[in-house]
Amino acid sequence: MKVLFATAELAPLVRVGGLSYAAAGLVRQLHADGIEVTVVVPDYGTFDAGLGAAQPLDMPGWVGITTVREGIFGDGVPLLAVRTPAIERPHPYNDEAGQGWHDNDFRFMAFSAAVARLVDVLDPDVVHLNDWHTGAALGMLSRHVPSVFTIHNLAYQGMANAGWAGVLHRRPEAYEWHGIINPMSGAIALADRVVAVSPNYVHEIRRPEGGFGLDGPLRARGENVLGILNGIDTEQWNPATDGYMADRYDTDDLSGKAAARRSLLVECEWATTRHPVIAMVTRLTHQKGVDLALDMIDYLDHFPAKLVILGSGDRELAERAHWATVGRGDVARFVEGYDEAMSHRLFAGADLLLMPSRFEPCGLAQMQAMIYGTIPMVTDVGGLHDTVVDADLHGPAGNGFVAGEVTPMALLDTIHRATRAWRSPSRRRTIQLRGMRHDWSWRDPARRHIELYRNITSG
Repeated sequence: MKVLFATAELAPLVRVGGLSYAAAGLVRQLHADGIEVTVVVPDYGTFDAGLGAAQPLDMPGWVGITTVREGIFGDGVPLLAVRTPAIERPHPYNDEAGQGWHDNDFRFMAFSAAVARLVDVLDPDVVHLNDWHTGAALGMLSRHVPSVFTIHNLAYQGMANAGWAGVLHRRPEAYEWHGIINPMSGAIALADRVVAVSPNYVHEIRRPEGGFGLDGPLRARGENVLGILNGIDTEQWNPATDGYMADRYDTDDLSGKAAARRSLLVECEWATTRHPVIAMVTRLTHQKGVDLALDMIDYLDHFPAKLVILGSGDRELAERAHWATVGRGDVARFVEGYDEAMSHRLFAGADLLLMPSRFEPCGLAQMQAMIYGTIPMVTDVGGLHDTVVDADLHGPAGNGFVAGEVTPMALLDTIHRATRAWRSPSRRRTIQLRGMRHDWSWRDPARRHIELYRNITSG
């Protein structure tokens, strides 16, 4: 079976958020399972990856000169990097001020047109599109091709000027949304199947409070909308083989985690402490509840505990994080930016992970943390609901702690419960091992996607 898989991000080549890891993990596993998957990404000019010479791609006049470079991703996945006019930028979506590029509508409409053209050229059995950046491609196909559209984050919909309806020759009315063009709404209407990245996220986005205006269209698709929980790359995220760590460990011997903790304390310039170390590895956005975490810094002395935040994103939140931690270096540290090596060191060295998300389509950090024996403290939203089981409420099945509400008081109570459990060595180890032994890999998600591909091509 041949699958054309289009995405705006692909770790480690183009990495902004969870989309990059989800796309990379799924295509690698699909390839390993025998699917002839070809992955298509925009050629932002920020990576080379051994790409070949640029070859012209015949496109409609409004797109302009378009080229494709071929390469290999991972262990043999064919990669096509598409260069359309204006796609080349230092950041895929935003300028230096963190604002979206003024011509993002043209940039990703052109990329979607290139994806539609590649469907004609490559003749895949299935086209698999991801998020709004590729949603318009379904309205540009020259013929029906079995299709899957994955929603990684419904909050971002890529609204465009109404004039773009002229390039959408397949059911343009599906893209019309209150006088503008919405790539997300069109893809939801046209795809044979719509996938959300966790089962609970499906329930949330079908309700007005979580649907960002698209709950009605999602409900209208009925059983054609389903949830498949993302996995993580368990070769990249594995404390037994992690190249970023000096001391490795597994479920049989956790002494390496204690060593990683000592190293993290040195890195943070903290003395040896018996108090738990809490980590946050996050994008700095309102969605992630970073502001809620910052509000709790003054309460850390009451547990007591220490907090390390690693993240980048919203400029205002970054400045607030700097101000909240300055002068509180004894209990809190903020490291701005994305640092792959440090994220591994944090998952290994921290005792607890904090994820106070207001909404979370799937979430990766909670699964990464659990593999490293770091106990997650999360809100009961999206994929966090599907992956973290409260150890106080569900004893034998518990692998973390869950706040019933997204409020400061509920989060403080959750931290209190988690730190209390952490102080009991036997209970801590039981919870750690439960998370470490679970299969968080892409094997089952890929199997479910393959079943989906077969289902939509069998008719």
